[in-house]
Amino acid sequence: MDKKDILEKIAKRLRIHSLKMTTKAGSGHPTTCLSAAEIAACLFFDEMRYNPQNPMDESNDEFVLSKGHAAPLLWAVYAEAGIIPQDKLKTLRHLTSNLEGHPTPRMKWVKAATGSLGQGLSVGVGMALAAKMRKSPARVFVLMGDGECAEGAVWEAANAAASFDLDNLTAIVDINRLGQSDATFHGHQVKAYERKFKAFGWDTVSIDGNKIEAVLEALKKAAKTTKPAAVLAKTIKGKGVPFIEDLNGWHGKPLSEEDLARALKILGPMPEVDASRYVKKPRKTTLIPLKKNFRFSRMDYTKPTATRRAYGNALASLGKVNTALVVLDGDVKNSTYAETFMKAYPKRSFQLYIAEQNMAGMAIGLSAKGFIPFAATFSAFWSRAHDQIRMAAYSMANIKFVGSHSGVSIGADGPSQMGLEDMAMFRPLPGCVVLYPCDAPSTESCFEMMARHKGLSYLRTTRPATQVLYDKKEKFPIGGSKILRSSRKDSACVIAAGITVHEALKAYEELKKEDIFIRIIDAYSIQPLDTGIMRKSAAECGNKIVVAEDHFASGGLGEAVAISLAGEIRLIHLAVRELPRSGKPEELLHKYGIDADHIKNAVKKIMGT
Repeated sequence: MDKKDILEKIAKRLRIHSLKMTTKAGSGHPTTCLSAAEIAACLFFDEMRYNPQNPMDESNDEFVLSKGHAAPLLWAVYAEAGIIPQDKLKTLRHLTSNLEGHPTPRMKWVKAATGSLGQGLSVGVGMALAAKMRKSPARVFVLMGDGECAEGAVWEAANAAASFDLDNLTAIVDINRLGQSDATFHGHQVKAYERKFKAFGWDTVSIDGNKIEAVLEALKKAAKTTKPAAVLAKTIKGKGVPFIEDLNGWHGKPLSEEDLARALKILGPMPEVDASRYVKKPRKTTLIPLKKNFRFSRMDYTKPTATRRAYGNALASLGKVNTALVVLDGDVKNSTYAETFMKAYPKRSFQLYIAEQNMAGMAIGLSAKGFIPFAATFSAFWSRAHDQIRMAAYSMANIKFVGSHSGVSIGADGPSQMGLEDMAMFRPLPGCVVLYPCDAPSTESCFEMMARHKGLSYLRTTRPATQVLYDKKEKFPIGGSKILRSSRKDSACVIAAGITVHEALKAYEELKKEDIFIRIIDAYSIQPLDTGIMRKSAAECGNKIVVAEDHFASGGLGEAVAISLAGEIRLIHLAVRELPRSGKPEELLHKYGIDADHIKNAVKKIMGT
C-alpha cells in the first residue's frame, strides 16, 4: 500500500471509532470528529514525531486540540497509535475513565485542558516559545475549529506568534462551516480566514481538508515556512456519513443505535491496518536544562515600600538562580515592577501588551513545558482572562498570577482600575493559593512560597507604600497567619490582610487609649486560610470578630472567615459595598468603611459598648 492508501484506511478507522464510542456513551460530538479524520491521520501517522511510550519526552512534537469537543477523535488516535488499548474507547465519558468529554491532563498526553473554545492557540504559542528557549527541534500543532475563530483571544495569540517568529507553530483550522446552532461567521469562505491570518503575519495554505494528498502537501509546506503557519482546511462536518453531512442540528448529538448501523454499513468494514507502525519517533536531542532553585537573597527594608515593588525585587532576585522562571507582562511592567526582571533577563521576558487572555493562555503552554511563568497586571484586569485562568486550574498548570493596584487604596485613578473582585475570582479555583501580604518583607516571603508551590497561585499587591512590620527572616508559609497584637484582655479579634492590616494597627492604638484591647491577625494567606488560629483566637476573644478588607463584600477574606468559622462567631464584615469614586487613598478607605475609624467603631459595636 502507498502512503495515501494507508492514511485513508487510518482515517476511516478513526471515523468508525468516533461513531461507535459516542453512540455507546450516549453523548458527544461525532460530526466534528468526522470532519477532521484526514487531518488527524496525516498529523499523527506521518507528520508528527513522538514517542508513544513517553508523553513527557522533551523531543516529542506537541499537539493541542483547541476544538476540545472533538475529544473522541483524539482518543481514537491514541488507540490507533498504541498509546491506549482500543477496548478502552468503550469507556468514553465514564466516571472512572480518563477519556473525558473534553480533554484534560488526567490523560497524560494532554498538556492543557481544552473545550472552552478560542484558547488552544495561546497554549500552542506558549509551548512553541518554550521549545525555542530550550533549543528543541519539536514542533507544535494546534487543531482549531472555525467557530472558535470568532474569539478575540485567537487573534491575540496570532499576533503574539508572529511577533515571536514562531516558525515551529502550525495551526490547522477545520473549516467545516457549521457551529453548534448555526453556520459560522464565514461559512466555507476560506479566503476570509486567509486574509485574517496573513494580516497577523502568518503564512497560510488553503486546502480541501478531506483529501489526504492535500493535507500532506500542506503540512510539508508548513514545515518549511519561516513564520507561523496556518493550514486552512475546508471540510465537511459529518464527512463519510451522507445522511448527516453538512447538516445543521447534529452538533453534540451522537447517532442512535439504528443510525449507527446505517453509518457503519455505508463506511464499510473496519480497514485492516496497524497504524502504530507508522508513528515516527522523535529525533534524539539535548535540551538546555532548567535550573529550579528557590532560595534567593532578601532585601533589607527600612523605609515604607509598596508591596508591588517588593514583588519586582524578589522576581529579579529569584531570576538569578532559577532559569525556569519566565515573566509575562501586559504593558504594565513599570507599575507591577516586573521591569526589573525584564531588563535583567530579556530572553525570559515577554511583553504581550494589552492582551490578558493570551497572556494567561500562553502561561498554560509555558507551564506545560516545565517553565514557571509569573504573569502580572493590575488585579482588575485579570477579570478579562477569567476563563483562561479557570482553564489553567483544570489544566493543573503551575502558574503564578500577580495582581497589583488592588482595592480602593490605589486612589484617584477611579473604579475601573481598582481590583475589587479579584479574590472572589481566584479563591474558588481548585487548588489555587491566594496570598495578600501587607509589607515588603512579607511580600518577598510569600513570593518564595508561591514560587515553590506546585500549582496555581495568586499574589495580591497594593499600590501605596506601607510601613515595614516584619523582619526579612520571618517566614510566611502557605496557610498561615500572623498575630500582631494580643493579650489576655482581648475583647474582640480583628482579621485583616494587606492594606487593612495597617488600618487595624491604627485602630488598636486608638482603642488602647480607651482601655479596650483587641487581637490583630494578619491573614496574609487568604486561601487556604489559617482556620486553626482563627478559631482559637475567636474563642479567646469572646467569639467576636471584625474582618476588614479592601475588596467587595462577596468572595474575599470576610467570606472565607465566615465560612471557616460558621456558627461559632459574631461577625462584623467591613468591605467595599458600593461603586467607589476617585479620591485620595485615605479618603477612599474612610468613605468605604475600611479604615481605622470604622474598625474601631466595629469593635465597639460588636462588644456592645
